[in-house]
Amino acid sequence: MTRVVFDIETLGVPFDTLDEVQRDYLLKSCDTEEKRQAEMQRTSLYPLTAQIIAIGMYNPDSKSGKVFYQADKSEQSHSADHSVEFSSGDEAFVIRSFWDAVQRYDQFVTFNGRGFDCPFIMLRSAILGIPATRNLVPYRYDSQQHFDLLEQLTFYGAVRKFNLDFYCRAFGIRSSKIDGITGADLGPVFREKRFKEIAEYCMRDIIATSELYMKWKTFLSEMDRTT
Repeated sequence: MTRVVFDIETLGVPFDTLDEVQRDYLLKSCDTEEKRQAEMQRTSLYPLTAQIIAIGMYNPDSKSGKVFYQADKSEQSHSADHSVEFSSGDEAFVIRSFWDAVQRYDQFVTFNGRGFDCPFIMLRSAILGIPATRNLVPYRYDSQQHFDLLEQLTFYGAVRKFNLDFYCRAFGIRSSKIDGITGADLGPVFREKRFKEIAEYCMRDIIATSELYMKWKTFLSEMDRTT
């Protein structure tokens, strides 16, 4: 079975670029300035108010991958060990490149992909008029196509959820948050046009997710015979 791990990085559009009706809708229940600011920060979480600025894909078997990321010009490069290729363009390029690549794999692996990455990609694709090449949200309880690590590690919600960083630290995996920027830095870094740093952060995320997946495969795979 061929498999690929993927992860996305998103960034909300400037709040003042939304029209008045959209802004009013998002802020209608915010009765304090603190709540207004918090809601404005959450726009990165919604595919109707944000864009995809990077998608990383990594093959846990060959230990090689690609990161497609937004930048103001088209470039190609490689990680220091040449295991990961970086390619840049606009958001449409990022999404089209993902759809072209993901259809070649039997199984895709995510961390909270069902709850975030997959619906986000599908909706952004529709908004930009880009056809999907496969269903990223198949039947929840069959991980043969979509192996969502968060679903598996919580036994489909039976125990508490933690973020990827917390799981990595618990399992002795080097967290993507240790080196370089973190998700909280994406806005300023993108505005400063430090696009490659975002791509490298995405690369660290997919490698950490891949290593966490291999922990599951090594020690818990009997819990899920479909994989």
